[in-house]
Amino acid sequence: MKVILWIFLFVFTGANAQQKAGNTDSKVASSKDTKAVIYKESKEDFPNPERGFYIPIGTSSTHFRPLETAKLKQMFAGPQKHGKATYAIYSTLLMREYTLDTFKQRALSADILDKIDHDLSVIEEAGLKVILRFAYTSHSNTGNCPDIYKICPPYGDAPKAIVLMHIGQLAPLFRKHAAVIAVVQEGFIGIWGEGYYTDYFGDAGRNGPGRIMDSSWKNRNDVLHALLQALPDDRMIQVRTPQIKQKYVYGPEARTDSKPMPLSEAFTGKEAARLGFHNDCFLAGPDDYGTYYDNGSSTQPEKEANLPLRHYLEADSRYLPVGGETCDDAYSPGNDCAPIGHAEEEMAGMHFSFLNTTYNNDVNNDWDSLGCISSIRQKLGYRLVLRDGRFPSRVKAGGSFPFTIRLRNVGYASPYNPRAVSMVFRNTASGKEIVLPCQADPRKWFSGDIEWKETLQLPAGMPAGDYQLFLSFPDKYPSLAGRPEYSIRLANEDCWEAATGYNKLGVSLTTF
Repeated sequence: MKVILWIFLFVFTGANAQQKAGNTDSKVASSKDTKAVIYKESKEDFPNPERGFYIPIGTSSTHFRPLETAKLKQMFAGPQKHGKATYAIYSTLLMREYTLDTFKQRALSADILDKIDHDLSVIEEAGLKVILRFAYTSHSNTGNCPDIYKICPPYGDAPKAIVLMHIGQLAPLFRKHAAVIAVVQEGFIGIWGEGYYTDYFGDAGRNGPGRIMDSSWKNRNDVLHALLQALPDDRMIQVRTPQIKQKYVYGPEARTDSKPMPLSEAFTGKEAARLGFHNDCFLAGPDDYGTYYDNGSSTQPEKEANLPLRHYLEADSRYLPVGGETCDDAYSPGNDCAPIGHAEEEMAGMHFSFLNTTYNNDVNNDWDSLGCISSIRQKLGYRLVLRDGRFPSRVKAGGSFPFTIRLRNVGYASPYNPRAVSMVFRNTASGKEIVLPCQADPRKWFSGDIEWKETLQLPAGMPAGDYQLFLSFPDKYPSLAGRPEYSIRLANEDCWEAATGYNKLGVSLTTF
C-alpha cells in the first residue's frame, strides 16, 4: 500500500511533493519499469568550486611573496575565520592581485612571469580556483586637490602601450593555467586596477574634466579587447562598473539605458557574453560610491544613473560572474540583514557568486551578529538541491535510458563557467563504472526550479547486472576532471561521495 501511495503522489501531485521534499526523508517508489525518488534537502554548509567567500592574498613585484602549496592548504582547510571576520567560512576561491609597480615603463621580466607561472601551478596543487587581477599601484596620494576623497594625481598607473604589452606577455600563462582561473578582473587601469583614478585613461573625477572623453573610452576598450583575446573563449572577465561594459559593447556614446544581454547570447563565447562585474564598494551607499554613475562621454555630461544602471546589471548579470567586496559601513542599516536592511535581496537581485571575507568586516560582521551570515554563506553563487526524479528500473544493454530529475537552485546565481555533467552507472558486483555524458548545461540552471529531462543511450556491451546511479559534475578541464574538490556537490542528505566527487541518486537498476 505504501508503494502504491508514493506512486500516486509522485504522478498526480508532483508539484506538491516537490514543495515538501526538503522536509521528507529520501524515498523510492517502484513500479514494473520505473522508480520514483523524493530527496531530502541538506542544510549543511560545505564548499563548492568557483563560489562563496574568497580569501585575498595580494603581492607586488617590489616585494614578491610566492604562494606555497602547504600554506594554502592550511589556510583553505575550512571552516576558518580570516582577517577580522567574526564568522568562519569554507572557501575554494583565492583572490590573487599582482601589483606590477616596477614595470610601469618596461616589459615584464622573465623572472616575474616565472613567479606568476609558479603561483598558478601552486593554486592547482592546492585544489583551488583563482580570481586574477593586475594593477600598477595600490597607493593613493593625498593632498589639496578637488577630489572629494582627496586622492590626488599623479595616480601611478601605466600608459596604454605598456598595458597592451603586458597583456600580450601574460596571454600564454592565461591559456596554460585556464583550468584554475575562475575569472579575471579587468584591472590594469587606475589605482587598485579599478578603472577610476588613472593618469592615462581619462580622469572622470573632479581632478580632471569631470567626464571620460570618447578617446579615453576607446583606449579603455582597446585594453579590454586585448584581455578578452588573451584569455580562452571559455573564461570570463569582470569589469568594475556596468557602464564599462555598455561602452565596450555599444561604443563610447552608449546610454545608461542600453539593452542588457539576452539569454540567446549567454554562454556563447561572444565578447559580450564574457563580461561580468565586480562591485568593490558593494552596499556602500545608494550608488555604491559611483558604481552606478554615468561618467559621461565627449557629447554627454556625467550624471546620476543609479536606477537605469541597476536595472541593466540585474538583467545582464543573470548569465555572468558577479562578485566583489564591501567597503564602508556608513550605509548601515541599509546594508544589514532583513528586515532592517536589504543585503541578501541585493545579492540575489545582482546574482552574486562571491565576496571578500576579509573586507570590509565592519559590514560583513554585522551579517553575523544580525543572523543572516549562514544564509549568505550557503547562497553565494549556486546551491543545487535534488527534489525528485524518475528513472527506469530495468533496461536492456544498448537501449535507451530516459530520466527526469527536478532540482531547485536556492543560490543567488548559476555556475558561470562551463562544466561537464555525467550519469555514472556503477556495477554493484564488480565496482566497474560506465560514465555517460549528458547534454545538460548547469550554467542555465538559474535560481529557482529546474526540470531536467534527458535520454541516454546505454552501451551495447554493457554487462548484465545491478547498477547504482550517480551524478557527476566534474571540471571541464581534463587536468582537474578527476579531482573531487573541483566537482559540484548537491545539497542533499546522504548524497555526496567524497572519494569520487559523485552525487548518489539513491536508486539502482538492472540491465539484461
